[in-house]
Amino acid sequence: MNASTTASSMPATWSRRAVLATAALAASMAMTGPVLAQAQLDQPAPAFSAATADGKTVTLDSYKGKTVVLEWTNHECPYVKKHYGSGNIPALQKEATAQGVVWLQVISSAPGQQGNVDGPTAIKLNKDRGAAPTQVLLDPSGQIGKSYGAQTSPHLFIVNPQGVLVYKGGIDSIATAKVDDIAKADPYVKTALSELAAGKKVTHASTKPYGCSIKYGS
Repeated sequence: MNASTTASSMPATWSRRAVLATAALAASMAMTGPVLAQAQLDQPAPAFSAATADGKTVTLDSYKGKTVVLEWTNHECPYVKKHYGSGNIPALQKEATAQGVVWLQVISSAPGQQGNVDGPTAIKLNKDRGAAPTQVLLDPSGQIGKSYGAQTSPHLFIVNPQGVLVYKGGIDSIATAKVDDIAKADPYVKTALSELAAGKKVTHASTKPYGCSIKYGS
């Protein structure tokens, strides 16, 4: 191959490579879906106004001065069933709210998607499971979930009394749907709440959430 042949063929090669790289990037983006915003630790938690299961409207600002837990949930998810069927999350809710913590369940499943329920159904589910959140927030548009970057059910966030996000991640350290693993796991959320109550900084402020993907709409 002479110099002139090499010079003329290289641009075509580069062009083909560029096309292939662009196609691969597009395919990757299509598979991963929309990129969600990520609420930032040690920054003000994203504000919201939400309809509740009992027909009220609440805002995050209305809970200023209190520790707030936001728990994304989907009652049909096996990982959620693990923590509710075992009584783990209901026990955490009762323990936390008894100490003045506000516990907000958030349902971001879109209409027609797994886990989407109306207010009365959400209330009945909690009654049947012995759950005790302060409120259930209905987020069928996914606006609140996306503003926090909620990825899974369960996925939990903790906001301190000053309105600053101090924890985001999994409920514990063992990412399975097996009830037996709860006792062996590091209980991230329970520990974080205990540290906050003691005036300490949360040791594991960002952990990996696990569970079912949140069923956002398009």
